[in-house]
Amino acid sequence: MLARTLCYALNGIEGEPVAVEAYASGGDQYQFAMVGLPDAAVKESRDRVSAALKNSGFTMPYGHTTVNLSPADLKKEGTVFDLSIAVAIIQATRQLKAFGLDDTLLLGELALDGRVIPVQGVLPLIISANARGIKKVVLPSLNAPEADTVTGMEIYPVHSLYEAVQHLSGQMPILPQLQKSYQECLARTAPALDLSQVCGQHAAKRALEVAAAGGHNMLMVGVPGSGKTMLARCLPGVLPLMTQEEAFETTRIYSAAGLLPTGSGLMTNRPFRTPHHTASAAALIGGGANARPGEVSLAHNGVLFLDEMPEYPRRVLEALRQPLEDGVANVSRVKAHMQYLSRCMMVASMNPCPCGYYGSRIRACRCGSHEIRKYLDRISGPLLDRIDIQVEVDAVPIEEITRSPQGEKSEAVRLRVEAARDIQQKRFEGTGIRCNAQMNNKHMEKFANMLDDAEQFLQMAIRKYALSMRAYSRLIKVSRTIADLKMQEHITLKDVAEAVQFRMIDAKYWGNTR
Repeated sequence: MLARTLCYALNGIEGEPVAVEAYASGGDQYQFAMVGLPDAAVKESRDRVSAALKNSGFTMPYGHTTVNLSPADLKKEGTVFDLSIAVAIIQATRQLKAFGLDDTLLLGELALDGRVIPVQGVLPLIISANARGIKKVVLPSLNAPEADTVTGMEIYPVHSLYEAVQHLSGQMPILPQLQKSYQECLARTAPALDLSQVCGQHAAKRALEVAAAGGHNMLMVGVPGSGKTMLARCLPGVLPLMTQEEAFETTRIYSAAGLLPTGSGLMTNRPFRTPHHTASAAALIGGGANARPGEVSLAHNGVLFLDEMPEYPRRVLEALRQPLEDGVANVSRVKAHMQYLSRCMMVASMNPCPCGYYGSRIRACRCGSHEIRKYLDRISGPLLDRIDIQVEVDAVPIEEITRSPQGEKSEAVRLRVEAARDIQQKRFEGTGIRCNAQMNNKHMEKFANMLDDAEQFLQMAIRKYALSMRAYSRLIKVSRTIADLKMQEHITLKDVAEAVQFRMIDAKYWGNTR
């Protein structure tokens, strides 16, 4: 007899439908064939399914059994097909009464004793199935929290193959999981560091606030121990909470990459990724045999922090240009081509020279001009152009550290950032843009609203400092963010002047060494 169940295969962060067909025929010897372009893990399901069936009170057919995973030209990987294969065999051998499974998605790996084990990529598979009209899904109980905010789906968590079959046959139905609203799942953990813990550095704190309000990339240049890393780690505490759409996007990437902890639900905190400077281009952008997502995609809707930026290989840094500009990382390999979202804030830190004390007020630099130039030239001009805000961070005098009163808390800054983001959300409604940093020329013409004297000052700055047209557009974006923080409709001369100040490091360091 022929039976058919439904499963989905993971393709990047998207799910592709797979019909699992089982055909059992008579014979005088045991034969089991698996077809449909399965990988080694899928082929091994024969032994897992066979043991799980026997230990769950069912029997493996003795004759010839063929399992087909259709479409046959789609590569099948992983252990997510085990439950579908087992149920199809049970139905094909008439060990229980027939049951319609055309609208039910079956996901899960089987242990030898019949337990249903969690698998990776459940959320993207369920979202893709929901988009194609599938309304029911049976999955491992430990994967259920991943999908507890997906609307329009009936989620049935199961612990074992026996429990799944009893439910599907109608003998012991399981109640669907109670779905939650996003607000119920929304939880903000306290940031590891608060801005109030940072002494001094008022200019850097202001730059951090502007960067958070507009989603701008940021570079901090300063001597060792001046607080660059500490400032960067304060950034998650001033960013607004993720929207439901952002949470789904980020969780899908982590689920597909297998980085979502077992039993955890939707990710509601913005990611903060800090790859080591020895990371390869594949680790940062994505790659490997199966074109897995890289750090720039794992930081989607969050922060990618590059500490000691010049220590990264130059070709690795240059590979960041396209994902930062387009918000999408295209990963091509011989066996796979994937596209991953990469809308993140890149925050970088670096020393001004190899010894770290060029231009410092507290300690003399021991580097020669050639060494400084070679060090700074590891950061190319095109990459600098893509960093909207550049700020200098010098060491804080000991008197200011010991006598300075506690600074403003992250919570107070976050409220101003959220107010500015609310303005941007209303401004860009229906455009697919979420913050000022994502504006293109068309949006800038429509929403810049720059006063005449501000426009004249900006043009003068472009000519004086020989800035590129990309830098010109990014100055407009930063000016728009500064005006939003002040709740202003128009960009004033003061807003542009502050934005131009955030580009002075480029001229000071790279301009002086070329």
